[in-house]
Amino acid sequence: MKTVAAAAFNQSNKHCKGQMMKIRAVVTDIEGTTSNIEFVHQVLFPYSKEHLPAFVKAYWTDPEIRPYLAQVEQEVGSTEPDVVIGKLLQWVEQDVKATPLKALQGKVWKQAFEEKLFTSHVYADAYTHIKGWYENGIPVYVFSSGSVDAQIGIFGHTVEGDMTPFLSGYFDTEIGAKREPVAYRHIIESIACEAGAVLFLSDVVQELDAAAEAGMQTCLLIRGDSPDNADRHPSVSSFDELDAVFEF
Repeated sequence: MKTVAAAAFNQSNKHCKGQMMKIRAVVTDIEGTTSNIEFVHQVLFPYSKEHLPAFVKAYWTDPEIRPYLAQVEQEVGSTEPDVVIGKLLQWVEQDVKATPLKALQGKVWKQAFEEKLFTSHVYADAYTHIKGWYENGIPVYVFSSGSVDAQIGIFGHTVEGDMTPFLSGYFDTEIGAKREPVAYRHIIESIACEAGAVLFLSDVVQELDAAAEAGMQTCLLIRGDSPDNADRHPSVSSFDELDAVFEF
C-alpha cells in the first residue's frame, strides 16, 4: 500500500516527471531502506556487543586493526585495552556512528557471516529492483554508516541470496558523514556520474537533505511511521513505487 506522502507526491509529479533527468545510477542506504531495522538492532548490534571485546583483544596488534584502535585510544586518552573496549561498548549502546566502531563491528560481522551464523534481512522489493537495475545496466551503490566490510557481509548473505554481484560499489563514513553534503559530492566524483542523474534512497530525511544539496535526486523510504519533515522529498513505501516517480 502506498503511503499518503507517496500518493500525494505521485499525483503532483505526473506533469513534472518528464522534466527530471533520467536516473543513470542509484545510491542506497541499508537500514530501514533495503533492510529491516530490527535485523540490525536485534541481531547485528547484540552480536557485536558480545563479541567485540574478545575480537579487540585478539587483534590488538594486527596492522589492519591497529589504526582504528589508535583512533579510539586518542579519543579516550589511554592505550589500555579495557578502556578502549569500554569506549567501544559505550558507542554501541548509544548507536554512535563513529568510524572506528563501525569498522571494527564490520570485521566482527564479516567473520560471523563467513561462518554462516546468521542470514541478513532484505526486503523482497529491494532485491527485485536492485537485481533489475543491474540487469538493465544501471549501477547501484551502497552508502551506509556501517563499514564496507559490514555492507558486503549483509548483501552477500541475504535471505534472497548473494546480492553482491548486483552492486557496483560501497561507501561508508570514511568518505564523509551521511548528513553532510560533502560526502555525496565525493560519491558523485567517485562514480563519475552527473549529480542530477543519481538517485539516493534513504529512510532518513537529513541524509536526503544533504544528498539533495549535493545535486542528487532523492526519495524517502517510509517502511513504517512517517518521520518529521517527510514532505521535503518524494516518498514511497516500497521500491515497487519508484517507477511511478522517477524515470529509469
